[in-house]
Amino acid sequence: MSLRRMRLALRRERLIERSRMLRRETAERAHALDPLLDAGDRVRDGVAWCRRHPGVLAAAVIGFALIRPRRAWRWGMRLWGVSQLFASLQHRLHMD
Repeated sequence: MSLRRMRLALRRERLIERSRMLRRETAERAHALDPLLDAGDRVRDGVAWCRRHPGVLAAAVIGFALIRPRRAWRWGMRLWGVSQLFASLQHRLHMD
């Protein structure tokens, strides 16, 4: 084997080992994100459940409104305000 090929082979082995080390470090650091990713998974699963069971969600909202009408009205107004804010932001972002 020529000297050039030996150098290339040695360089290749060093790069492969460095790649292995970087993959291990990345995997170790990614564990710090596990709680955040788990929370995102739970939110996604909750939204999917609500989409599969809209009747249960509607019954809960109606029951809440019957039991606590003032609080339901307040929360309804807050949610409406937040939805208007998001709509306004979305409109402004699409105009730029």
